[in-house]
Amino acid sequence: MLEAFLRYEFLQNAFYSGMLIGLLAPMLGVFLVVRRLALIADALSHITLSGIAASLLLAKHVAFFQGLNPLYLGLVFSVGGSLLIEQLRSAYKYYKEIAIPIILSGGIGLGVVFISLADGFNNDLFNYLFGSVIAVSRSDLWTISIITVVVLMVLLLFYKELFFLSFDEEQAIVSGINRKLVNFIFIIMVALVIAASMRIVGILLVSALMTLPVAAAMRLAKGFKQMFFYSIVFGEVAVVTGLITSFYLDLAPGGMIVMIAVLILLLVIALESAFKKYREFGKIQPSK
Repeated sequence: MLEAFLRYEFLQNAFYSGMLIGLLAPMLGVFLVVRRLALIADALSHITLSGIAASLLLAKHVAFFQGLNPLYLGLVFSVGGSLLIEQLRSAYKYYKEIAIPIILSGGIGLGVVFISLADGFNNDLFNYLFGSVIAVSRSDLWTISIITVVVLMVLLLFYKELFFLSFDEEQAIVSGINRKLVNFIFIIMVALVIAASMRIVGILLVSALMTLPVAAAMRLAKGFKQMFFYSIVFGEVAVVTGLITSFYLDLAPGGMIVMIAVLILLLVIALESAFKKYREFGKIQPSK
């Protein structure tokens, strides 16, 4: 089945891009979940939608944007939104979480305005909203590959700092870690991955791929590194299974990927519950 799926170039683009996204999204999702910042993914995905809608609008009126991949302007908006979140988190020192709904609301509003000016939804915009197997081009694959290399290099360089800040931010600051710089770099990485993921998963569903595999991994992992490993495994299984299923059933890949991730989470919870009951039953000594 997989060989038949990879027979065409556009399917190869989708498959390899999905594999990269299945690696990146859960990896960053681990830090987002641990730091209780999972909703940042939703906020940045909506501001990315504004960038995509703006690019499609400009393509109707400006010659330069007619041949430009909308992904690039989406990346610009996503990174800009991430920087605004950090600025707002600094401005609202005691209410940092308010930065997320501000950007989320602004992203939705701006996106709706651009979509209205572009005379409503079209097929391209639907592909970005819910993902599409046939919409992933070779240039998208190269863009995602470059983002993957950059994110992996940054994670290797700043893993200890991110780990420290995730579990004990005050002690990390006392130890000399530049919190603002590390947070700045981290949220830009999140923005890049979200923008890169929208072709496969879709803007409205990308945050699920960053949180659901992590939620399943948390039920099994006995340490932070194990949680990393399980999150990536669950993410890759969800992406590959979702892509193949969506192609053969002619369904939106984003929805199938998310539903597979939900099924994995439910299965893990059910197995964990059954295992606990089995252990408790084993501890019960039969009465003499």
